[in-house]
Amino acid sequence: MIDWLNQSISLWGIGTTPLEILGFLTGAICVYLNTRQNVLGWFFGIFNAVLYAAVFWQVRLYADMGLQGYYFLTSIYGWWMWKFGGASHDGVRVTHTPVRLYPIFALIFLVATLSWGFLLGKFTDGTLTYADSALTIASLIAQWMMARKYLENWIIWIVADVCYVAMYFYKDLHLTAILYFVFLILAVMGYVQWKRDLKKSVGA
Repeated sequence: MIDWLNQSISLWGIGTTPLEILGFLTGAICVYLNTRQNVLGWFFGIFNAVLYAAVFWQVRLYADMGLQGYYFLTSIYGWWMWKFGGASHDGVRVTHTPVRLYPIFALIFLVATLSWGFLLGKFTDGTLTYADSALTIASLIAQWMMARKYLENWIIWIVADVCYVAMYFYKDLHLTAILYFVFLILAVMGYVQWKRDLKKSVGA
């Protein structure tokens, strides 16, 4: 089974594996459902995290591999928040990110990126360690913001997805690069949809 998942195949001229294809499908479904505020997106997120942890381990993007463990846990957290969070325990609603959180996010991003990038460069055979780390930390923050339904999570995802597309093409993960281009489009859609929903709730 493992050999089959890692078998090299060509999909419309793009080199890939069944494992990466499954990651592509579950990831696209997950993000699309999240843009629609459908709680089932978090379940696809759990499966996607497991699949991509294996993919990134094989190409030595260890920060991204570790990120999948975080995605796994925050997918469970996100499901709970969307289903039972909020003051009335009937799920959180879309809101703007509290201003007090921005300096905290900035400090976390700077310190964690420099520390993780240094450690990966010194103690592993990882590649693009600082770029990988920066995108990983940005994704950690954005994922938590999404679980809380903070609108601005989509802005972080838009910026991160642009960078991820370039990095994955560089690493010859062409299907994954295409997936992150799809994520980029979905992130724009998610921002527009959530902003519309926020305006409706404020005006209600």
